[in-house]
Amino acid sequence: MSTPYAQILKEGLWHNNAGLVMLLGLCPLLAVSSTVVNGLGLGLATTVVIIFSNAAVSLVRNWVPAEARIPVFIIIISVLVTIIQLVMNAYMQALYVVLGIFVPLIVVNCTVLGRAETFASKNPVLPSMVDGFAVGFGLALTLGALGAIREVFGKGTLFSGIELAFGESAKSWVIHLAPADYPGFLLAILPPGAFIGLGLMIAGKNWLDERSARRQATANAVPQAA
Repeated sequence: MSTPYAQILKEGLWHNNAGLVMLLGLCPLLAVSSTVVNGLGLGLATTVVIIFSNAAVSLVRNWVPAEARIPVFIIIISVLVTIIQLVMNAYMQALYVVLGIFVPLIVVNCTVLGRAETFASKNPVLPSMVDGFAVGFGLALTLGALGAIREVFGKGTLFSGIELAFGESAKSWVIHLAPADYPGFLLAILPPGAFIGLGLMIAGKNWLDERSARRQATANAVPQAA
C-alpha cells in the first residue's frame, strides 16, 4: 500500500479516531454500546454511509456551489441512510428494531458530515473512500470495544443478542465468561457505565501514545549521543 493511503488509514483508525480523539457522535456511541452486537451493528452501518457519502461528495465536489454544499451533502447522506434503513429492516429487522432511532440519526452524525466537508470535498474519489472506511471502521471498533467492556461486566457474556443479526441458530455463538448465576454489574450497562468505559478507553489510548512518543524520543537521542 502506498504511503498516502497508509497514512489515511492510520489517521482515521488511531490518531483521529472519531470516538476516542475527535469525540464525535457520542450520543449513539454511549447509548447503543451496551453490547458488542449493538455497537458493531450501528458502527458498521455508519461505516457504509461514510464510505459512500465520501465517494458521492467527491464526485460532485466541482459542480456544487460553495454556498449550497452543506444542504447537498446532507441530502446525499440522507439518501444513503434511507437505503441502509431499508436493507436492515429487510434482512436484520430484529437488530434494526433494537437500534431504533439511532439508525436514522446517522444523518446528523457529525462524523459523517465532518468527513464530507473536511476531506471528501477536497480530494479524489478513492482517497475519500479510504478515508471513509478508516474513520468509520475506527468508530465501529470503538463501539465494539466499549460494548465488549460493558457487556462482560454487565452480563458476563460476549456477543449477546447476535441472533438479532444472524438468526436464532446464532445463539450458540454467545460466549459465556461468567457462571450462570452471575447477577451482573448493573452500572456497566447503564449510561454512567458508558461514560466510565469510554473514559478508560481514552485514558488507555493516551497512555499508549505517550509511551510510543517516549520510546521514539529515546531512539532519536541514542544516535545523537553516539
